[in-house]
Amino acid sequence: MSVVVAVDCSTTAAKAVVAEPGRVLATAARPVPTATPHPAWHEQDPADWWAATRGAIAEAVAASGRGRDVAAVCLTHQRETFVVADADGTPRRPAVLWLDGRAHAEIAALGSPAVHALSGKPPDTTPALYKLAWLARHEPEALRGAARVGDVHAVLAHRLTGRWATSTQSADTLGLFDLRRLDWAPELLDLAGVRADQLPDLVPAGEPIGPLLPDVAAELGLPAGVPLVAGIGDGQAAGMALGATVPGVAYLNLGTSMVMGVASDAYVTDAAFRTLAGVPTGTYTLETVLNAAAYLASWVRERFGGGADLEAAAAEVPPGAEGLLVLPYWNAAQTPYWDPLARGAVVGWHGRHTPAHLYRAVLEGVAFELALHVEHLERATGRRVAQLRAVGGGARSPLWVRIVADVVQRPVRVCSAGEVSAAGAARIAHAYLGADTPADPPGHDVDPDPAAPYPPVAAVHRRLYPALREVFADLVATQPSGA
Repeated sequence: MSVVVAVDCSTTAAKAVVAEPGRVLATAARPVPTATPHPAWHEQDPADWWAATRGAIAEAVAASGRGRDVAAVCLTHQRETFVVADADGTPRRPAVLWLDGRAHAEIAALGSPAVHALSGKPPDTTPALYKLAWLARHEPEALRGAARVGDVHAVLAHRLTGRWATSTQSADTLGLFDLRRLDWAPELLDLAGVRADQLPDLVPAGEPIGPLLPDVAAELGLPAGVPLVAGIGDGQAAGMALGATVPGVAYLNLGTSMVMGVASDAYVTDAAFRTLAGVPTGTYTLETVLNAAAYLASWVRERFGGGADLEAAAAEVPPGAEGLLVLPYWNAAQTPYWDPLARGAVVGWHGRHTPAHLYRAVLEGVAFELALHVEHLERATGRRVAQLRAVGGGARSPLWVRIVADVVQRPVRVCSAGEVSAAGAARIAHAYLGADTPADPPGHDVDPDPAAPYPPVAAVHRRLYPALREVFADLVATQPSGA
């Protein structure tokens, strides 16, 4: 009885995997749409999370032909995203996503070293704490009148089992958590305007939340009584699947955002990273983040590609994009600046530049940011990042991986095949069943070119944000919405 169902309900889709240890039997996916009703706002309908999850599970289970053998279900999901709902789970308003940037005033007012030390999260756009405080100020009845406040994991657990519960390692990303105690922090709840009775029950990752509701199990093609095992956020799940639990190995997700993480046995905080709860319970993940990576590459292709193959064209552009630099802060600046007012910038235009130059400059700009992340993380922890294990849409680009390896000067193992975050959730489910799973992922290695001509360009790139910091703040102040 070692067959499990793992679900990754990410920003763009719900992906379901039916797996035995070390072997995927079937996969399926359903898209999840996002709305942007105002500049910097990003929202979703929580009903779409359930519809996509339900459809993906049912399809994958049917395709596997092994539904009767499934012994556990586990979730991973987009982190920091939250919903406010009535007692029956009906949302009172659209869910607010992790990349939503509406709460910069609340970040400025409430973010502090004390909040960082308690929650592990530097003041930033991603933690739900600040956006909940925004709701308390701008939509007070939506929050005050809600019976439930929770993350994606809680919403799906409620649909699957009837219990309003989330995992300890999922809840922590909301920014309302005392990471040392692994429990809700009254001081942070007061800042956010949230009551303890609104929040989900906490279940450590790897422990059962409860059995699937009988009608839900039947609809999904699963046996009665199958347990839902508490999971973990998608970044930590990817790290587990990639074996980034040993010194020197970092996971790198070149997805919608760029996330890099390493494992830590001790609770530490620093501006160089955000600190998250890890698996097993009592360990931690130290993570850097840039909220616009593959998102930005896609944005350039859609708006400037004109149907051309920008990937191939950019490969013909020399390193450094002939003097064109991109500061990739389309969704604010995270590591190491944590500035919600920062914005994107393109510097160095001249008449020779083409959309291919812009595209290459975007790929290089993200890589320059990663090099900055690695440098600050190593300095803060005293530990070298010896290898990056890369997944996500960007890892499927040979050009981008080559640029990353050459800019950061670290070997990159490309592990882009399959649903890696879901694979991490599957590992948790298999561990619950007492089954071992492989810890070293397959892939191919890309070694850096020591002669790559990036250092002078990277040095100029690092000067951009300090030079533009005050310009960004003044620019935001000119906008009526502050966006």
